[in-house]
This record gives sequence, structure tokens and C-alpha cells, in this order.
Amino acid sequence: MKQRIGWLFCAALLLLVAGHPALAQTSPDPLAAADTYVNAPKPWQMWFPQAGSPMQAQIDWLMKYVLWIMTGVVGFVGVLMAYVFIRFNAKANKVPSHLTHNTLVEVIWLVVPTILLAIIIGPSISLIWYEGDDSNPYMTVTVTGHQWYWEYSYQSVPGLDYTSYMIPDNQLQPGQIRRLSVDHPLVLPIGEKIKFDITSADVLHGFYLPSLGVQKYAIPGSVQTSWTLIPKAGTYFGQCNQICGINHDAMPIEIKAVPLADYLAWTKLAAANYTENTPAQNPVSSPAPVNQFAEAQSAEASR
Repeated sequence: MKQRIGWLFCAALLLLVAGHPALAQTSPDPLAAADTYVNAPKPWQMWFPQAGSPMQAQIDWLMKYVLWIMTGVVGFVGVLMAYVFIRFNAKANKVPSHLTHNTLVEVIWLVVPTILLAIIIGPSISLIWYEGDDSNPYMTVTVTGHQWYWEYSYQSVPGLDYTSYMIPDNQLQPGQIRRLSVDHPLVLPIGEKIKFDITSADVLHGFYLPSLGVQKYAIPGSVQTSWTLIPKAGTYFGQCNQICGINHDAMPIEIKAVPLADYLAWTKLAAANYTENTPAQNPVSSPAPVNQFAEAQSAEASR
């Protein structure tokens, strides 16, 4: 009996330790939280992707707001044109009118469009101001476009600078998305304001994150700024949307958004594995796959 009670006590103690948040064993992969949610395009998807940031949520709202106004204008003009075709056609008006001016009509078509523009310009200017406010960020990432890959440099982590290539179709693993998954994603903390300094090392590229409301050109010799704030842990995708050369379609952007504690743990692993702008290996999974685009670029440079 005493032995049985002892075993029950040990089992209860183990359950208590396992269930305590401070004592429970954590995942060795700091990017595991990003796999719980994936914001990616779906077959036959229409409209914008699901908003993954407050900025994109405001862009979605303004788009719908203006679209409803446009729908009303187009509908009114369509009904008006149909009325004119029926009411003033040649059969109904054997003798055409010679009236050329109508003060009321001229006032209406001047005042109503002015009011509509005023209704639209207010929230538009507010959104432009919001998008341009990149002050007081938690961290800044320098994004450099290359033919044909991205380079990420974390200004808050000295020496953390690495490249990100698209995974070739013949090297895709289960769960990875064709033409979107990369070997080394951009890792960011959730709930923090992230600033991007965007530039290019060769030609014009486009740093486009549709679900996060970021769209900036990467221009050689110039630095464009943008920012985002991601409230939910998950994986988000973007692409280069400028025609930058033969492998333009091979420049996807993959972002892993994780809690701040996981992000800080990842930076320690990444700083120990990424050196001289070359990823030695993926710090949380497996060695980086050989990339056919990197090989082609190296061969071209050696000629």
C-alpha cells in the first residue's frame, strides 16, 4: 500500500512539473511557433490576402471604402445613361431641343464630385501618413536585393547578415510551397515595430509583402524605408514584383514571425552560424540546400 501511494505521489509530481510553464520543457526550435499559421496564396484565391498587420488592415478598409463609392458612381451614371437613351432618343423626340445650358445640372456635377473627393482624400492622407511613420522602431533590418536573391542584415545584432534563396522545385520538402519557400527566411518578432531599410546591389527590385502592407522599390544607390508590425505568429510570404532579369520569379520573401523570446533565442543561434554574409547552415534545422541560382551566378562571375 505504501509503495502504491509512493508511485502515485511521484506521478502527480511529474504531472505538476510538466504542466508548470516555467518548468515545462520548451521546443529546441525557436521558429516552431511560426508553423502554427501560414498566410500564403491559395488556388483560385481572389481579392487581397488576409491582412497580417495593422497597416494592411487599413489598406483593405480604404480599398473597400473607395470601391463602394465607385460602385455607387458607376451605378448612378449607368442608370442616368439608360434614362437618357430611352427618354431622349430620336423616336421619342421628333424635334430635338436646342437647350445648351442648365445652371442646376452644372452646379450638381461640380459640387457632387468635389464632395466625393473630399470624402476620399481624408482617409487616404491619414493612411499615407501612417505608412510613412517609421519612427521609434524596435529593430531595423537592411534588405538588399540581388540578382536573384535577398540579403538581410540585422542592425541590432552585429554580424548577423545572411542571404535568402528560393528553394528549387526539385528540393522542396513536405510543407514547403513551390516558388515561395526559401532556404533562410527573414525572422522577426511579433508585436514589435520593425523598420526596413531597402536597397539594391545591382538593378531595380521590389520588396513586396502583400499581407503585411509593404511595397517598396529596391533602388541601387538609394535607401527606401518602410515598416511593419506583425501581431500574430506565423509564416508570411512576399515576392519581388519588379522585372529584374531572367530569374525575376525566383526572388520570393519568406518571413517567420515568432514571439520575442523565441526571436532572441534564434538570434543567438543565427549569429553563431551566419558569418561573412554566408549561411554556414540553417541554425534550427538542416544544412542549407545547394541553390542552382547561386551556382549559376558564381559560374557567370568566374567567366
